[in-house]
Amino acid sequence: MPQKQPDNTALRTALWRALHVQIDDKPYVIEDEVGFNLIKPEEGWQERPDMKFTKSLRTSIVARARFIEDLAKEQISKGVAQYVLLGAGLDSFTQRNAAISSHIDIYEIDQTDTLAWKKEKLIENGYRISNNLHFVPTDFETTSWLDQLISYGFDINQTAFVSCTGVTLYLTEEAIIDTLKKMTSLASNSTIAISFYLPLELLEGEDKVLMEMSIKGAAASGTPFVSFFAPEEITKLAESVGLKNVKTISTRDMTDMYFHNRADNLVPANGEFFLVAKA
Repeated sequence: MPQKQPDNTALRTALWRALHVQIDDKPYVIEDEVGFNLIKPEEGWQERPDMKFTKSLRTSIVARARFIEDLAKEQISKGVAQYVLLGAGLDSFTQRNAAISSHIDIYEIDQTDTLAWKKEKLIENGYRISNNLHFVPTDFETTSWLDQLISYGFDINQTAFVSCTGVTLYLTEEAIIDTLKKMTSLASNSTIAISFYLPLELLEGEDKVLMEMSIKGAAASGTPFVSFFAPEEITKLAESVGLKNVKTISTRDMTDMYFHNRADNLVPANGEFFLVAKA
């Protein structure tokens, strides 16, 4: 029996990453068409409004994907052998980095339906599911993702890199605080990178208009946005629960990192930022 498709957010972000390769100029910030291959979107998908009129949002998704991938590779090069993706969606680090991923344990945490669909489609499309790729089903609001993680073989006494993108928007502040507290239980010197979103009052111009559209779209699809934060709020919150070496970086800051001197003038939207810290 075919599995239920992931939610629209997971599908859209995967297609945005593919669209970057298909219509933007080289050099590509990240080359990721794996999700596109799994989804097999309908003909003319590039002309959909959520694809055609969201260039800066798409660019910010590309930027965050590259940023997280760079962090993951950096940590792995330093000997970290456990990579945890909270809200993995259709992330394809494992499939695109076979030489690296074959030497580490990767734990993809997401909703049961999303993981089941992804696993089914990977197999259908000829991607091998290795023994060190672990699909960990959980509900962030009702289940302890850390307990689930450990039950799937994660070694809490070994350092890890933990990424979490596009999740906190949908969580209550209580669930976010609980997640940050769980991060402090990881082995010392483990690195975490979690994305958060700015409230509307901190946005201007096109960034504000796009966020207003996203909020309406999310509510209409039954997955409303719940939590927004200013960077200083998240910094204070992270430090209060015991996280260390706390810093924030926005997708707009990533312009200098990944988008210098491009002929296509790609610039990320200024709505998302990352908390990067140590356990």
